[in-house]
Amino acid sequence: MVYPQRRQKVANLLGALNLDALVLCQAENLRYLCGFSGSDGALVATADKLVFLTDSRYTTQAEAEVSADHICEYRTKVDGIIAQLQGFGVERVGFEASLAFGTFRDLQDKGDAVWQWRHLRDELQGLRLHKSAEEIRCIASAAELHVTALAEVEDLIRPGVREKDVALALEFALRRLGAEEKAFDTIVASGPRGALPHGVASDRVLAGGELVTIDFGCRLAGYHSDETVTLALGHVPEKLRSIFEVVLEAHDRALAAVAPGVALAELDRIARDHIKTCGYADYFGHGLGHGVGLEVHEAPTVSSRSQALAEAGMVFTIEPGIYLPGVGGVRIEDMVLVTADGHQTMTKIPKTFRNILLN
Repeated sequence: MVYPQRRQKVANLLGALNLDALVLCQAENLRYLCGFSGSDGALVATADKLVFLTDSRYTTQAEAEVSADHICEYRTKVDGIIAQLQGFGVERVGFEASLAFGTFRDLQDKGDAVWQWRHLRDELQGLRLHKSAEEIRCIASAAELHVTALAEVEDLIRPGVREKDVALALEFALRRLGAEEKAFDTIVASGPRGALPHGVASDRVLAGGELVTIDFGCRLAGYHSDETVTLALGHVPEKLRSIFEVVLEAHDRALAAVAPGVALAELDRIARDHIKTCGYADYFGHGLGHGVGLEVHEAPTVSSRSQALAEAGMVFTIEPGIYLPGVGGVRIEDMVLVTADGHQTMTKIPKTFRNILLN
């Protein structure tokens, strides 16, 4: 069982931060620490106790899947949390950055006056930063669905078809293959809309002689996947082919450099410098990548602002892009696992230039 090991991480964190207890409500943290897959609950954790709280909608589900010392049913979440904290006799309590402000104020107002509350953000990111072998298998299994799903809808990626229709077909294919849900709103950005980094599929109709960027993923066993391909519909102008090759080279250089001990900011620099050298520095505005796991965007951040080093067990994306307003864009993305001696690419769709020939 993985949960005793994860509980020990909490105990270690409490000791390092000199806290008596943690209050956790974020769904991903609940699933990670006790196995609860529902949408509403809370954990109150001390160094040696873990209590899960939920309402009557989820009590039966919690009894079937939660690993905790106690499972308690509350009528209101705030009152349930306060009762547990009072029972533990705590004074110093940490809470998640994602906790709703109103909920936090209620805890302050209704809780004991002696309680000292500490807002935690980066401190909690370390709990899920390094993926276990089972987590890696879940992420890899989700990514494996991409290859089959994209192949199933390839005949639909043709002039005259709406971006929305491609996205919907891809999402249906992933679900048929066993995915629980899409990881995020699927991006299908064709022609000039390719210049939108988050160009969620629209009513625009695909046309020949254009690039189409497809950014998609799914959730499987709670874990997410994320991958982006850019395809050419028929023969495209040389400028578009040129920026594709620039992005691909930036992607390949950064990916090749992934290894334990390498600064994540250095990975960003490697890709960004190549794009800058080729004259497109102003057209790559976002960071190089992000962590993937129980959330599709989680720690670590791979950008020029990152201060972390790559460590074995991290899973993150490498996704450089060039976005030319009024012209189009290219993004190429893979998920990568940092291994003890280098890295392993978890997404498997080939990223070389691909021209979909039109009849």
